[in-house]
Amino acid sequence: MTSAYIGLGSNLGDREATIRRALELLDEGRTSVRGVSRFRETDPVGLLDQPRFLNAAALVHTELAPRELLRFLLEVERELGRVRDGPRFGPRTIDLDLLLYGDTTIEEPSLTVPHPRLHERRFALEPLHELDPGLVVPGRGPVADLLSELDWPR
Repeated sequence: MTSAYIGLGSNLGDREATIRRALELLDEGRTSVRGVSRFRETDPVGLLDQPRFLNAAALVHTELAPRELLRFLLEVERELGRVRDGPRFGPRTIDLDLLLYGDTTIEEPSLTVPHPRLHERRFALEPLHELDPGLVVPGRGPVADLLSELDWPR
């Protein structure tokens, strides 16, 4: 089993119910949810003219290889009504991101782990820090340090 961290977000429909259903679906078969951060309201990034997001992170233990886990996340998104015909960073019923997969670093077409913008995103770093204050992002350093870098300069 490998530990992985999944980012969850939603800004359409019943956001909390959708995220909770995603967590139920992630806790089946070869993947089990071992921890979930609190849910937090966040402003959109990229395309600003859209509803606010509800975001969280989950720690999962999985038997799936990284690419299999990514495919599983995409299947869960589709099951929960995610369509990818809108603008990049636009509104969505659910967004599941593979943030970390153990201490593995992967750079392949359509799969980069750690998530390539993780170090820039407070809405992802804060829930990770809540789940594991000592967590280290491979190639970037401790989550606590990454968060403090976002705070400087004020």
